[in-house]
Amino acid sequence: MEDKAMKFYSKSGNNIVLRAIPGHFATSHSHINYYVDMTGLKTRSSEARAVAREFVQRFPIETAIDTIVCMDGSEVIGAYLAEELERGNFPIHNAHQTVYVVTPEFNINNQMIFRDNLVHAIRGKNVLLLLATSTTGLTISRSMECIDYYGGHVQQICSVFSAISSINGHRVECIFTTEDVPGYQAYEAYACPFCKNRQRLDAMVNGYGYSKL
Repeated sequence: MEDKAMKFYSKSGNNIVLRAIPGHFATSHSHINYYVDMTGLKTRSSEARAVAREFVQRFPIETAIDTIVCMDGSEVIGAYLAEELERGNFPIHNAHQTVYVVTPEFNINNQMIFRDNLVHAIRGKNVLLLLATSTTGLTISRSMECIDYYGGHVQQICSVFSAISSINGHRVECIFTTEDVPGYQAYEAYACPFCKNRQRLDAMVNGYGYSKL
């Protein structure tokens, strides 16, 4: 599939490149006509650093972040985000003046949890929720519910690519939107035109990657 990838460049001029593969794909919540490939942006240090800098440049200087919760395998970006926040003298309320970077776990019931040894990094903390992609907002909603359950306070939501601009009163800060990927569409499974035309799925996808069918 990689040979079909199209490249899209961020409008910021920071040389951040999004790769998107056209086709028929299924997520856990919808069917989409592009797979947005975050592999390079999440795993190459130079690209992950550029993404982190782009996000932090948009934050008001009074933005307080104590903990970054990483979804979709975005820990490398999260680590650079923490570094940029510390370097930029943003308010950090942790005693050690550094930012926690953590990832939730999913139990056998597919519930999002934090083990007891990580709860201290959530309870009472100002949290930045970081995602690679957001299509319907369901993952963001679940993540926010989880953070709230453990006593955290979501202050920022960052998603490298997002099809939604806000959720539950929170703006979703993103580098790429559907406007950057011409013709990008997401459908409820029952309303998918590809399925109605009996076009086979190319792959099952999520924030971690894809599995061809």
